[in-house]
Amino acid sequence: MTFKDIYSARLKRGAWRMENTSPSLPEVHRSIKFPTTGGSFWRKMLAVSGPGYLVAVGYMDPGNWATDLAGGSAFGYTLLSVILISNIMAIVLQALAAKLGIVTGRDLAQACRDHFSKPVAIALWILCELAIIACDIAEVIGSAIALNLLFGIPLLWGVCITALDVFLILFLQNKGFRYIEAFVLALIIIVAASLFAVVLFAQPEIAAVLKGFIPQAEILLRPEMLFIAIGILGATVMPHNIYLHSSIVQTRDYGKDDAAKKEAIKFATIDSTVALMFALFINAAILIISAATFYVRGQNEVAEIQQAYTLLSPLLGVGAASTLFAVALLASGQNSTLTATLAGQVIMEGFLKLSIVPWLRRIITRLLAIIPVIFVAWIYGEGGTTNLLILSQVVLSMQLPFAVIPLIMFTSEKEKMGAFANGWKLKIFAWIIATVIVVLNVKLLVDFFGISVYVSSLLH
Repeated sequence: MTFKDIYSARLKRGAWRMENTSPSLPEVHRSIKFPTTGGSFWRKMLAVSGPGYLVAVGYMDPGNWATDLAGGSAFGYTLLSVILISNIMAIVLQALAAKLGIVTGRDLAQACRDHFSKPVAIALWILCELAIIACDIAEVIGSAIALNLLFGIPLLWGVCITALDVFLILFLQNKGFRYIEAFVLALIIIVAASLFAVVLFAQPEIAAVLKGFIPQAEILLRPEMLFIAIGILGATVMPHNIYLHSSIVQTRDYGKDDAAKKEAIKFATIDSTVALMFALFINAAILIISAATFYVRGQNEVAEIQQAYTLLSPLLGVGAASTLFAVALLASGQNSTLTATLAGQVIMEGFLKLSIVPWLRRIITRLLAIIPVIFVAWIYGEGGTTNLLILSQVVLSMQLPFAVIPLIMFTSEKEKMGAFANGWKLKIFAWIIATVIVVLNVKLLVDFFGISVYVSSLLH
């Protein structure tokens, strides 16, 4: 192909800038069989189930715990509506990510590289890396806090111990992708069962919980509430998970014709939707526990995980409540490390065509997260790490538009998606989601000076 041909292709609306030459996550690409003929619904559902749960763990990581605890203790059940809306957004966006990967054979990082100019692609890669670091900070802090609560390990030592999870990831990767999915699902069950028990101990008022799922205007009018709401949004709709999902759906060896792709999209969407309903339950459970235990008793400033752990058993009168809470936190933190590792690999290879061995990639990611956590823990103590946890979720939220907008753009173009391009109803709904995300982030920036005192109090 001549330079003129390449230039003409770039000018054509919807054309990829270059042909994608390498599969996403090549070591596991199409490694799991999908029954294309003769399989029952449940057999096909079992074959495709897994990627949705890997994505879902990113929606229930320790970053959610801090924002949900803060929201529940300060504002009761009001922010349950934000969790619900965020989860609906996540379901739609993850379905689009799965469709992009299945139809085009590209993950979102590869699609951005093949569509945008090199400077734009590099800028998007940098933003993605920042999002992964912010997410990894949350996982490091959450796991370290859980180790401290359960075993009395000092926080700084716990932060360092979290770097050792690279060996667990390497072990599971060598076993096969199904082992990673099984491990993730087992930890999700532990998290869900532990939190469900604590919810029963807390005995929340059902009517108040149901009312909390109805959106209230005061969320937008009160800067301190909006700050936590955007933190919840950032902790729920994860930008790097969109990249990850568009990649790991390609681990299934489905057919390449339109009929096979249509079936694969259907089952992948069911998989991610069901998995994200688990995430909705877990996020809502944390906020409900906080509201039913702390808010109703006038404990309106419980934003630290350690504080919640200390108060849960005495306030509820159940000795096991605090232990179950910490067990769920540890399982959540360990689970999320897997998705951050895979997302980092997808993003680096997709944007840069740069392959790094998984153990080295994991160590780099972990060090970038551990260094700021150690610094904050040393300067501000345990309270500072919790505040860093909340702020990391706001940083994640600020990165969202840079993943969501390209995703909607690509899946809406017939030149790229053919018959699978978003219909006008889905297109409108998707752009409404993108608009809400952008407007909320702009609102946060506009109100920044109004909440500076609040943020300062968090850091001190």
